[in-house]
Amino acid sequence: MVSGWIRAAAPGTEVELVIVRTEGDRKPDEPLERIGGRGVFTKEVEVAVLDGRADAAVHSAKDLPSITPPGVVLAAVPPRADPRDGLVGRRLSDLPPGGVVATGSARRRAQLANLRPDLTFVELRGNMGTRVRRAEEGAVHAVVVAVAALDRLGWRERLCEALSPLVMLPQAGQGALALECRADDPGTAALLGLVDDPDAHRTVDAERALLAEIGGSCTVPVAAWAEPPTGDQLRLHALVATGDGRVMVRAHRTGVDPAELGRALGRHLIDECGGSLIEEWRPVVVDS
Repeated sequence: MVSGWIRAAAPGTEVELVIVRTEGDRKPDEPLERIGGRGVFTKEVEVAVLDGRADAAVHSAKDLPSITPPGVVLAAVPPRADPRDGLVGRRLSDLPPGGVVATGSARRRAQLANLRPDLTFVELRGNMGTRVRRAEEGAVHAVVVAVAALDRLGWRERLCEALSPLVMLPQAGQGALALECRADDPGTAALLGLVDDPDAHRTVDAERALLAEIGGSCTVPVAAWAEPPTGDQLRLHALVATGDGRVMVRAHRTGVDPAELGRALGRHLIDECGGSLIEEWRPVVVDS
């Protein structure tokens, strides 16, 4: 998709795809928390850019760690797809008491458990086809997926329910793509900038700023979603929760500067809303 957008924005540009198989791809059956968390799908792709094998990297923005590594810049965020989570198999209201839901996401488990404490959860990894089939073949009652992933595969008809972001707060960056290049490569940055969507970029910047403020400092489930901007104003929603979903701290805030908004809401959640009292939350201790 990205190569097509670039060729359309800059006719005559030749684009070569460089495929990188990441640790997350090589270990599809292991929980992400065990093999490296958010960066497991991005680090090796960024290395390919830094060592010159590629000029640009295309990531799912939700896979990006909150801090961009030295030497790389987030040059563009194309128009954002649907940020919502969805269910394949059954609608949330149709899940039976004690229904089995498959998801590998601590964020999704915590929020669903908060909504439906009776549900049972099992781990889920693998490609989208494998995940969807588990629900459609009856191995579990439902599977939680990113709606954008189904849309990009042309499988929207397999979705039973798309959950409102205010019911199931998405992961930071969900539905968005992130295009990176080397910090010392202004030519590629300018080319990627041709497919940038400023409004989508601002929402992702706000969500990642919140993660940088609290996400790197805790192991609890964290969610963040910025509504599409209204003029200069951004409204950012976020939460932190215990792994079992019994305690959930949620807040929203409006502002103009994405980074400042994300940092402010992050501190508000931890310092003023009681997030620091969640047992699993621990501040990072920086050696001087």
